[in-house]
Amino acid sequence: MTALAGTADAYGPGDGQGASSSVPSGKSDGKGALSATAGAVVYDLSKNGSGESAGSVSSTTAWTPPACYYAPKFTPDQLKAYLEPTWEADSTGYEWDAQQRDRYVNGHPYKEFNKDKADKGYWWDSYVTRGREGDSDSLDCTKPIFWVDTGDDPPADVPQAVTSKVFAELAYNEIHVPGTKVTLAPANTTKVNLPTWAWLDGARFKPVSVTASIPVLGISATTTAEPVSLRIAPGTSDAETYPASGVCQIKDGTIGESYAKGKSDETPPCGVNYLRSSGDGSYPLKATITWKIHWTGTGTTGGDLPDGTFGTTQNVVVQEIQAVNR
Repeated sequence: MTALAGTADAYGPGDGQGASSSVPSGKSDGKGALSATAGAVVYDLSKNGSGESAGSVSSTTAWTPPACYYAPKFTPDQLKAYLEPTWEADSTGYEWDAQQRDRYVNGHPYKEFNKDKADKGYWWDSYVTRGREGDSDSLDCTKPIFWVDTGDDPPADVPQAVTSKVFAELAYNEIHVPGTKVTLAPANTTKVNLPTWAWLDGARFKPVSVTASIPVLGISATTTAEPVSLRIAPGTSDAETYPASGVCQIKDGTIGESYAKGKSDETPPCGVNYLRSSGDGSYPLKATITWKIHWTGTGTTGGDLPDGTFGTTQNVVVQEIQAVNR
């Protein structure tokens, strides 16, 4: 795998630029030592959605990407330097310190911080997923620091330990897609019982993807989102949609059909017909794109992740058709 360059907090929502991580990218110094952030996931965002109106997709199921994960953090010497000052300060209590010494020094199950295995693996610890700071689920990673030999899979009983699939799930959290403000004809203000055509700029709605990796591990995964349908919600029950389901299928990158002169007597393939005036206000029309999401990763063919949605609301003024009496 080609390691991805990282920058500190270089990515803001929807900028879609380059590669970044929540902290500087973690790398080995070539002598087996790790930087303090070696296990921070690095994201390649060069193929992500961009623009001020872009936003994150929401899973169509109860599933959410992990709020925390486990990855390499310490060499044997670094773990010793991390833990011993805490023990010496006696700030965590004798019993806890004794349990820790027994685990990492006395051979139950590790001895002398695994110094005899230096350059043959790393100590793994928890990290909080970028953007999930303060999320109660970020406190789920409570497993004590554990050792993983280079080339070995992390323990099966640690579901948040990074694998290709976990990388894919973390990349899902970074997916940004274009805003969904639809073009309407008539624009902004329409009439009662006048079919309103709706469409989106198909050129903007192409697959987007994010690649997640940890350079020191040499594995990665790419998560891709592809648009599949547009749902129109008129913002009132006094309306009918085209088609009746309100779901416009995306075909060959086309989302709805633009209105053109001579189509006034046609039924729009995607649109809405308001049956009642909005009075002095407007109706909040919401357009939501459903994105099918799948992934591929190092050493695996990948698979599917839950569909995601992203929608935008816009105000539509609906007026009565004025009749002129002579």
